[in-house]
Amino acid sequence: MPTILTHAAVPLALRLGVGGKAVPARLLAVGVIASMLPDLDVVGMHLGVAYASDFGHRGFTHSVVFAALVALGGACFYRRLRARFLGAFLFLFAAVASHGMLDTFTNGGRGIELFWPWSNERYFAPVRPVEVSPLGIRAFLSPRGAEVLKSEVIWVWLPALGAGLALLAARRR
Repeated sequence: MPTILTHAAVPLALRLGVGGKAVPARLLAVGVIASMLPDLDVVGMHLGVAYASDFGHRGFTHSVVFAALVALGGACFYRRLRARFLGAFLFLFAAVASHGMLDTFTNGGRGIELFWPWSNERYFAPVRPVEVSPLGIRAFLSPRGAEVLKSEVIWVWLPALGAGLALLAARRR
């Protein structure tokens, strides 16, 4: 997986591209947090849930169904988020669904259950240039962690920034 903080790149880039009117600050904050939610499944590893289980790491919480459910739940608070229901739903869906999609580009793990509950097959993207992040803090604060961050800047943050700027330029035309 990319580091948990790198999952914020997608909602931040979307906000840059579509603007603060479409994605108010409250919605952005919820979207950033929501983009990280799928990795709560690592708690299951400490409770004995097998990695390869549907409820294990990169299982159902990385699926489009989970993204839709989180987005629907979050969009119910659209007024508090200072957004429209559909806009909140679409933004939150993109934020959460992007988590699983980004994870498919990593070079480690057992793949992502993108289409749970219809399929428990785990998927990877055809190219996997993003270094998989170590799960522990100690491992992350090592030279390996630095390599992961470098990989994420190149393969996630810079493309997300480019996409956000392209959307911004298109919106201003």
